[in-house]
Amino acid sequence: MLIKYIFLGIIQGLTEFLPVSSSAHLVIFQELFGLSQDKVVLSIALHLGSLAALIVFLFKDIKRFLKPRIVSSILLATFVTAVIVILGQDYFESMFSSGRLILPLIVSGIILLSTKKFGGGLRGADDLKLADGFWLGLVQGLSVIPGLSRSGVTISTLLFRGVERETAFKFSFLASILAILGALFFKVKDFASPACFDRYMLFGFLGAFLSGLLALKVLLAIIRRARFYLFGYYCLALALVLWRLL
Repeated sequence: MLIKYIFLGIIQGLTEFLPVSSSAHLVIFQELFGLSQDKVVLSIALHLGSLAALIVFLFKDIKRFLKPRIVSSILLATFVTAVIVILGQDYFESMFSSGRLILPLIVSGIILLSTKKFGGGLRGADDLKLADGFWLGLVQGLSVIPGLSRSGVTISTLLFRGVERETAFKFSFLASILAILGALFFKVKDFASPACFDRYMLFGFLGAFLSGLLALKVLLAIIRRARFYLFGYYCLALALVLWRLL
């Protein structure tokens, strides 16, 4: 059981930041391992580990991005995301099954592949607009759908809007901090029940933290080299594998 949670933590940390859909991978491996714990609670526990990795990795950038216009954009993105998630919470949670992952994975793959031709611009952090925050919040809210990569669709959206690649990377992940904290806040009642918490989740947290740091470093290097679109092939391949297995 311990190895299973560590492995799930590693999968969470890698896939939370790499644009390959962490929810899709967690659903698949939870079913393979036959874990009986609340899947949503386990997913959020692992998100704590990746959140810690994100804060550590972007710690130096947080101060640089604390400007009125950027903060306003992040708050707007968080608000839009919250509205979408709250309105569709029950429906989204009902989608945590492998049979419903194929179409969102295909959508993620197509979006990512599109960044090869249409992605990237010259707008840096000082040129971010409220409209960037709105569109980021919109796709971030929709990325709660299992199989739809949050990092993939949010970074791609910013690239489509002409944001510079590294700025899109950092703005996307900085905006995700409040979204993750919000999800944890609304789920705190689930953690209050001993039946929903397993001590082995702590090892999953550590696995997610360490692998998350690695994934962020790798992804930033890939984005700097304009190779972000390559993850689209992975998403399409994973959708094909799931289709053949079902």
